[in-house]
Amino acid sequence: MFPKPIEKSSEALQRTYKAILPIALFIWLLPLLAVMLTSIRSAGDINAGNYWGWPTEFNLINNYTDIFLNSKIGLYILNSFKVTIPTVLLTLTISCLTGYALAIYRFRVNMFLFFVFIAGNFVPFQILMVPVRDLSLQLGLYDTTTGLVLFHSAFQTGFCTLFMRNFMKALPFELIESARIDGISEFKIFRYIVLPLVRPALAALAVLIFTFIWNDYFWATVLVQGDHALPVTAGLQSLNGQWISQWQLVSAGSIIAAFPPVILFFLLQRHFIAGLTLGATKG
Repeated sequence: MFPKPIEKSSEALQRTYKAILPIALFIWLLPLLAVMLTSIRSAGDINAGNYWGWPTEFNLINNYTDIFLNSKIGLYILNSFKVTIPTVLLTLTISCLTGYALAIYRFRVNMFLFFVFIAGNFVPFQILMVPVRDLSLQLGLYDTTTGLVLFHSAFQTGFCTLFMRNFMKALPFELIESARIDGISEFKIFRYIVLPLVRPALAALAVLIFTFIWNDYFWATVLVQGDHALPVTAGLQSLNGQWISQWQLVSAGSIIAAFPPVILFFLLQRHFIAGLTLGATKG
């Protein structure tokens, strides 16, 4: 069912793997390296077409200082936190409850509801742009962080419910049965038995959803116009004016904007890996 580990392959295949891996890693990191180099270039280098060559001068301090002094990146980052953190909390709360209901309780439309959550993941969100925008205008949620939070939560709940339901389905049902026999309420079973066991799954989902929402550009441009609610992904684009493109500042801002998801991943790395690999092996 699972791929054979590289350690169990032939010696020739292992050597080929070790030789190709650094090359593949370099190709994968090449766009990031280009952005990092652009973030320390001068505007003259970029206008002269020096995109991949060695910078003629290093403007590391100037570019990263200008991005804070001459732009609203601080406000954009704050807006991203205002959207991302409530979305992650709301999505995890809803998906835990729905996943618990679909995994533990047996009722007639259980599988139908589960398939509804699954089917929602296969709907291309781009085709929902016009109805979602019209709905946000009717509800008074257009150009607000609240609107982004609610719509992001709605779109991410399907995937999170699928993840949590399958995770909870693998838990030993005998624990819940024994707790019910002892007269423990369903809420306490969920709070004190199930939630501690699904902590790795919650950490994995928190990192994934945080990254998805933080890096979102599509809905940030569809549902928001003003700087008061513009996330950092869409706000960076405003650094390029009609006549002047400041790609060195956009690149510096992109590097700064990438730090929060990276920091969150390293903080929850142990739980994240455990949540993704739990159940992948027997024993």
